[in-house]
Amino acid sequence: MTHRIALIPGDGIGIPVTQDAMQVVTASGADVQTVTFPWSCDHYLQHGVMMPDDGIETLRGFDAIFLGAVGWPARVPDSVSLHGLLLPIRKAFVQYANIRPHRLLEGVEGPLKTRDFDILCIRENTEGEYSGAGGRVHVGTPDEVAVETAIFTRAGVERILRFGFEQARARRGLLASVTKSNAQRHTMVFWDQITDELAAEYPDVQVTRYHIDAMCARMVMAPESLDVVVASNLFGDILTDLGAAIQGGLGFAASANIDPTRSGPSMFEPVHGSAPDIADKGIANPMAAFWSAAMMLDHLGQTAPAARIMAAMEATTARGIGTQPGRDTTDAITAAVLAQLKD
Repeated sequence: MTHRIALIPGDGIGIPVTQDAMQVVTASGADVQTVTFPWSCDHYLQHGVMMPDDGIETLRGFDAIFLGAVGWPARVPDSVSLHGLLLPIRKAFVQYANIRPHRLLEGVEGPLKTRDFDILCIRENTEGEYSGAGGRVHVGTPDEVAVETAIFTRAGVERILRFGFEQARARRGLLASVTKSNAQRHTMVFWDQITDELAAEYPDVQVTRYHIDAMCARMVMAPESLDVVVASNLFGDILTDLGAAIQGGLGFAASANIDPTRSGPSMFEPVHGSAPDIADKGIANPMAAFWSAAMMLDHLGQTAPAARIMAAMEATTARGIGTQPGRDTTDAITAAVLAQLKD
């Protein structure tokens, strides 16, 4: 079955890593057809919007979306670019599970003493602290007030936790639920309560509750003790950047924005951002984009090409290529992975 993929290269290094990721996808033997959309900060500067009014409906006809990166704060405020493209896509297609794998590829040296960890972080992706509810009054005066309200629904919390339980059941049977319920006694106690309710349905999964600060420490001091980690939008955002750091840096940080019901397309993206400071230097590490592409193919059921991409990446890093930021060019890393796929 041929899957139709919407490509949104976006800004900065998103453009070259998306191009290279699609070369790798083709070389893996995956059966895909791609259409590229130029939605980006440049598009905003030309048209006043990050994507057209019918952008969501256009994307609805695809099997998956691959996003390179979005943002160029010197040209367009991040609050505009983020709320004009990435967040609307996540919310419109109910991509409520943000999935980020954290482990060291062969040959990559992380900052920790141990290599023995394989963590799957699952972040609630559509509500919580990033719901956008709030506002400002008396703007520009000494009495100015800003309010940001976190929205947690039973449906939203239950579905992300249930997704986490299912992932834990398929892995090592360990689930870590992350809150700050000692300080946030309404939303986070609510989260803990639903965790306990669902745990009764999954007696084969060992559940441990952590506060966000304790989890940050554990990811550094004892990452091998963790399997599946589930957190709210904000806490998941923090933990996954920490996860990227311990796996060797943002150049290896892949992600999937998933609608587990498959009622609409899911979106896959490296999370390194557009990195305007190195956008024209040709030194962006495309590994995160390749890993995200492999996650996309796996989600679409093209498991053999996905496995080939991951094996080619591991064989490349095992040779020391693409393991250190800025040492190898984007083209050199891509060429090495393509060569492995041809062997």
